[in-house]
Amino acid sequence: MMANLFSIFDPVSSFGLPLNWLASLVGLFLVPWTFWVQSNRYSKFFNLVFVQLHGEFKTLVGPSASKGHTMLFISLFLFIVYNNFLGLAPYVFTATSHLAMTLSLALPLWLAFMIYGWFNHTQHMLAHLVPLGTPGALMPFMVLIETTSNVIRPGTLAVRLAANMIAGHLLLVLLGNQGPSISSSILSFLLLTQILLLTLESAVAIIQSYVFAVLATLYSSEVV
Repeated sequence: MMANLFSIFDPVSSFGLPLNWLASLVGLFLVPWTFWVQSNRYSKFFNLVFVQLHGEFKTLVGPSASKGHTMLFISLFLFIVYNNFLGLAPYVFTATSHLAMTLSLALPLWLAFMIYGWFNHTQHMLAHLVPLGTPGALMPFMVLIETTSNVIRPGTLAVRLAANMIAGHLLLVLLGNQGPSISSSILSFLLLTQILLLTLESAVAIIQSYVFAVLATLYSSEVV
């Protein structure tokens, strides 16, 4: 039962190739060509989102942010939220439920921040390992704790996003599988529960994308 349940996340296609990973790029083909040519409702909506996110991420990065600094995290947010919403559709592959996807987003970002910070702000990175006011006897332990918490950051980012996507999808599948075996009187209650859960999952899709982008922004602000 559990093997069949988790098989909904299995990235295998009927052609013998993992073509369903291409679902992450299908959104580019769904954008109407007029979006790039003239002002319309789509472009105004995205401009509103860009401006709002730019203001929030610029505050997190601080005055040291360079031009275009926030665009990386805005693009990251939009890419993740698109894949999260795409996975809510029936029979559609959810890329963000796999550590192969989430870790490939988190690990290169974290590694780039660390390389940049240690090469350009070495003293700041060393000072960050020992919080201000730490007693001398505890400094070696604080260095070990801070180093460990820093190393596991990409893993926690990746697992947080993947686990939240898996949990909601599994619950939807578990409830949906009960439909054929229950009476018609309970079926309406099950459908209402499914709708409410789907609404909750839509909110989770946005929140987890925002959390991922915000944490990546905070990690970058520590090294600039």
